Amino acid sequence: MKYDAVALGEYLIDFTPHGLSESGQLMFERNPGGAPVNVLAAMAKLGMKTGFIGKVGTDPFGVYLRQALLEQGVSDSGLVVSDEAHTTMAFIHLDEQGERSFHFSRKPGADQLLREDEVDPAMLEGTRIFHFGSISMTAEPSYTATIQSAQRAKASGVLISYDPNWRPSLWENEQHARETIQVGLSFADIVKVSDEEIVFLTGQQDLELASRQLMERYSIQLLLVTAGAKGSFYRMSSWWGLVDSFSVQTIDTTGAGDGFFGAFLFRIVKLGKSLLAWSEEDLCNALIFANAAGALAATRKGAIPSLGTLEEINTLIREGE
Repeated sequence: MKYDAVALGEYLIDFTPHGLSESGQLMFERNPGGAPVNVLAAMAKLGMKTGFIGKVGTDPFGVYLRQALLEQGVSDSGLVVSDEAHTTMAFIHLDEQGERSFHFSRKPGADQLLREDEVDPAMLEGTRIFHFGSISMTAEPSYTATIQSAQRAKASGVLISYDPNWRPSLWENEQHARETIQVGLSFADIVKVSDEEIVFLTGQQDLELASRQLMERYSIQLLLVTAGAKGSFYRMSSWWGLVDSFSVQTIDTTGAGDGFFGAFLFRIVKLGKSLLAWSEEDLCNALIFANAAGALAATRKGAIPSLGTLEEINTLIREGE
C-alpha cells in the first residue's frame, strides 16, 4: 500500500480568533482547516503516510493551503484547483469555555466543485484506510465524487472511516442533512459521531440505545461517540463502554475531534490486524491514546497547529495515570 490513509473532502481556511487590535476590534488568524485534512495531519504527525483528495481555488489562499499540506507531510497529489470559485473559508467564534461555532463563506466554495473524474482511483485503491465526512456531500458535484470514491475504496477492500461532522448551516434543512449523512453511514466500517450528532441522527437521547440503533441499522464494525470532557463511548460487537478523557485547560476545541480520530486511526494501522480480531482491551487502549490526542489539541488554538506529537500524547497519558 502506498498510503496508510487517504481522505477526501473539504480543505479550507479557518480564521481563528486571535485577540484584539489596538482599536479593540477582534482579529483573526489564518489557519489551514477542514476535518478530513485535520485527520490526515494528525496521522502524518504520528509518522503515517497520508494523501488528500480535494479542491481549492487558484487564489492565494489555495496556494497557501497546498503549501500547508506539504508542510504537514501529507501528499498533495490528489489536490486539484478551480478558477470557478474561491477557496472556502470558515470564521470560527469561541465562547468562554473555548467551544466553537462556525460561519462559512461557501456559496459556492471551491471544495464543493470536486468532480468524480478529478479523483485518482489509484489513491482510493492504494490505501489501508479511506476517510471521508458529510460536508463534501452537501452539494453536487462533490456529493457524487464522495459517494463514488467511497464505493470504489470499499470494493477494493479498503477500511472505510466516516465522520458525519454535521454543520447545520451548510444544509438545506435537517431532513436533507439526516438523509444524506445516512447514505455515508451505509459505506462505513468505523464511524465517529459526537454525542449531539448521534441524537440528531436517531432522535434517541439515551446514547446506549442510540448507538445500538445505528449499529443494527448499518453494517458498522465500530461506533465511537465523543462526549468532550466526559470521554468517548464505544460500541463494537457486544461491547459498550466509556473511556474517560484527560483533564486539561481548554483553550480552543477546534480540531480536537479530528485529533482524536486521527490518533485512533493511527492505532488501527499500528496494531496491524482486522478490527474484527480486536479485543476489548485493544479497543480501550486505542481510545486512551485517542482521548489524550483530542485533549491535547484542545489546549492550543487552531486545528492543525494544535495537533500533538507521539511524545506529547504519551506524556499526557503518563501524567494522567
